[in-house]
Amino acid sequence: MKRLIVKPLAAAVLLALTGGVAQAGDAEIARELKRLAERMEMLEKDNAELRQKLGAQAGDAQLEKRLTTLEENHARVEQSLVKENISETEPELTARLKAVEYQALEMQKQSRTIKALDGITAGASFTTVAQRASGAPTNEVQLNYRTDITASAPAGNIGDTTGKIFGHFRIGQGKGLGNLMTAFSGANTSAFQLGTAEQASSSAVMLAQAWYQADIPLPLGGFKPRSKETLTINFGKMDPFAFFDQNSAANDETKQFLASMFVHNALLDNPLAANIGADAYGFSPGVRISYLNESQKPENFRLSLGIFGAGPGANFSRSFTSPFVIAQAETKQIFFSGLAGNYRINVWRNGQAPTYVAGETRPHRGIGLNFDQRMGDGLTLFGRYGKAWGERLAFDQTLSVGAEIGGSYWNRGGDSLGVAFGANRVSADFRNNSATVDGDGDGLPDYGFAARGAENVVEIYYRYRLNKQFEVSPDFQWLRHPAGNGGASDVKILGARAQLVF
Repeated sequence: MKRLIVKPLAAAVLLALTGGVAQAGDAEIARELKRLAERMEMLEKDNAELRQKLGAQAGDAQLEKRLTTLEENHARVEQSLVKENISETEPELTARLKAVEYQALEMQKQSRTIKALDGITAGASFTTVAQRASGAPTNEVQLNYRTDITASAPAGNIGDTTGKIFGHFRIGQGKGLGNLMTAFSGANTSAFQLGTAEQASSSAVMLAQAWYQADIPLPLGGFKPRSKETLTINFGKMDPFAFFDQNSAANDETKQFLASMFVHNALLDNPLAANIGADAYGFSPGVRISYLNESQKPENFRLSLGIFGAGPGANFSRSFTSPFVIAQAETKQIFFSGLAGNYRINVWRNGQAPTYVAGETRPHRGIGLNFDQRMGDGLTLFGRYGKAWGERLAFDQTLSVGAEIGGSYWNRGGDSLGVAFGANRVSADFRNNSATVDGDGDGLPDYGFAARGAENVVEIYYRYRLNKQFEVSPDFQWLRHPAGNGGASDVKILGARAQLVF
């Protein structure tokens, strides 16, 4: 606006000056021109200031409008955040904030759940076996099943000591072929049935194992992450074979061999007079102490001592007297260009071990050797030897050797073929008394034959994996001179095993 006033004024002044040039001198004209220039400069400066003020006023109005809009939006956001639910009419910002908050809360809930379950493991397996024996006193087919449910959980830490709790429940029916023939080697180690009835009408759940484990890094007071030595203590109701006489190729009757002498040391575990000291189902209260040294890892060595209930003490019916005691030294070594092998020696004593005379106990002691050695990517050799001393042992020496061959050699990596041979030598006492001994007081010999030599056992199985959870295994066993009875016919046992793992 001011610019429109300034331009006519400047034109009039110039016109007046032009008309009066003749009457004024040059000096005066110069002064007038200078004065006019100064006035025009001032007018231009005022004009710029005016434009700046007018622009600021327009900007202030726009800013005021934006601030009003922002305040309205802020009020809507605050109002929406008060409500927990998400509506369609609320601002997008609050809807997204609520969605993120819900996701964060869900993740925290899952994190708390995962943390609560951290370290807890559980598993279950179902195994069923069908067997038929030819040459035995009875040639009938026997069926059995067994279900094992296990769980372990952390039991907290005490300083550097790590605790763990383990539980094992077992369910089953069927006694297998064990009651149909007399032999040192049981034909079906998977058989399990509670009660004394020949055929239980219903199965029952048994708490097989419940024990606590403490792992203590050594040396005491050292730096735990760099510890290469561990002291382990277990106590509770246990399966002694979970800690002693293990073997990677011949240890699990649900996946490997079924005959008892290819699962454990036959002197410790046999259907006639087992020296292990456990109850009728293979479990007993006890304590185990173990020292593991891994300073030369992957090679290592371990020393273990176990004290378990025996006789009536194994089933909690009497005090913990004359226990079964076993000590074992074992080592893992690398041979044959990087192939691992495990070698074990154990000594044991049972102050009240059963004998071949029913209901009688005597002190027995023995020694056992045990190894498993990888010989290739899919080949593992194994062997066990045991010798025992004491009165009225049914047999006093045992030997078993064999191999587990992985199916990778014939493009079936999940399959395995197992072959084993074993012999149990009749003891002098049993050889002299087997024909006449009367252990149950009925006036008749319990065995009725003159034992001699050794019982020989052969077993072959093939484990066929259908998937990770389901496997089937045809199985064949051959017994020659069962229980040292030279007059008995050879016994051939055909079987089939199926296992489901959850």
